[in-house]
Amino acid sequence: MSSKALAQTQDKALQLNLASTIYGTFAEIGAGQETANWFFRASGAAGTVAKTISAYDMTVSDTLYGPVKRYVSEERLKGMLDYEFTQLVNRLGPQRGKDTRFFAFCNTVKVKGYRDNGPWHGWIGVRFQLKPEAKPSDLIIHVRLNDPDHDRQMKDLGILGVNILHAVFFKRDRLEEFIESLVDNLDPRLVEIDVVRFEGHGFSMVDNRLFALQLVQSGLTPATLFLANGQVAQAADVLYKRPIVLMRGSFNPVCNLHLEVMAQVKKNLPLPHQ
Repeated sequence: MSSKALAQTQDKALQLNLASTIYGTFAEIGAGQETANWFFRASGAAGTVAKTISAYDMTVSDTLYGPVKRYVSEERLKGMLDYEFTQLVNRLGPQRGKDTRFFAFCNTVKVKGYRDNGPWHGWIGVRFQLKPEAKPSDLIIHVRLNDPDHDRQMKDLGILGVNILHAVFFKRDRLEEFIESLVDNLDPRLVEIDVVRFEGHGFSMVDNRLFALQLVQSGLTPATLFLANGQVAQAADVLYKRPIVLMRGSFNPVCNLHLEVMAQVKKNLPLPHQ
C-alpha cells in the first residue's frame, strides 16, 4: 500500500474520530479487527469506538446473534446489526443519546484460509442514526475478494470498512460520489462490490436500483440483479442451484413475444426431481 493511500485512509478515520456526535460498535467476524484497527491507529479513537468484538467461535457467535445455516450471509449480518445496535443504545442511550448518532458496523467475511481456493466474499453492514434519538437506518453491502493473497484481502477489508463508514456519514446524499468513494485506495478488479442497499428510517423514498446501476456504471461490478418486487439481490444467492434462462433484448417495453417465449421455456424446464 502506498504512503499516500495510507494517509488518505487514516484521514478518513481521523475525521470520523473527531466528529463528536458519531459513536458506535465494531463487530467483525472472519478477518479480524481490520476496520476497527484503522480508527485506533488514526488516534482519537475514544471519540468513535464504544466497543470492538470478534466472535470467531460458532457457539459464541450463535449465542450472541442466534443460530444460522450459513455464517457468511446476509441473515447473519442482520442478526449482528440487531444485537449490537440494540445493546449499544440500551446501554449508552440514557447518558448520551440526546447528543449522539449511534452506529453499529458489522461484517461477516470469508477470507483465504489454509488450502482454500475460494470463493472469498463478505457481507458488511452499518446500522446508524441520521440524527440523535432517530430511528435507525441500514446500509447493506456484499463484496467479493478476488485477490488470492490473504494479507492483501485483510488490508483491503480494513480500507473498505473505513470507506463505507465515512461514506455513510459524509456522502450518502451524493449517489455517484458515494458509490465511487467505497473503493478509494482499492483496486475495483480485486474488491468487487455487487450489492449496495439502504433500508429503514429516512430511506423509504430511495430507489436502491439506482445504487445498483451506479455500481455497474462505475465499474465496481459487471452486473446487478433486481427481483420482481424491485429489490436489489445478490445474484449468487438467488441463482444458486437454479436453472437460468437468458433472453437478449431491450424489453422496452416488454412485448407479448417475450412473454410467450418465457412461458414456453418454463413448460420445458425439468422438474427439480428429474
